[in-house]
Amino acid sequence: QVQLVESGGGLVQAGGSLRLSCVVSGGTFSQYAMGWFRQVPGKEREFVAAISKTDGRTGYGDSVKGRFTISRDNAKNTVGLQMNNLKPEDTAVYHCAADRFFSGKYPANYDMDYWGKGTLVTVSS
Repeated sequence: QVQLVESGGGLVQAGGSLRLSCVVSGGTFSQYAMGWFRQVPGKEREFVAAISKTDGRTGYGDSVKGRFTISRDNAKNTVGLQMNNLKPEDTAVYHCAADRFFSGKYPANYDMDYWGKGTLVTVSS
């Protein structure tokens, strides 16, 4: 069973930076495209970023383009999300997800194959 565990969330002031990490176990990491999604309670889930399996293609949601960077290390089974110039509206639970198919822009309601439980990011104004 593939398991995903996120870390790195926390409280940060507007304009600051955070780096999220997600460790994947139980499967062949390089066989999965990876994505980050975020959700505020009571609101629709939002696609944040995605990265392909091995060739480094990436895609971003419009609200984070130019501020967030997704990366992966297939030797360490990890995917990261560097978040810069954070804004209060970035406050959400961030979930890491894995899928057999890559998309540069997953629909918000796309049913990824595997999901992590999430890590909370809070940006204060």
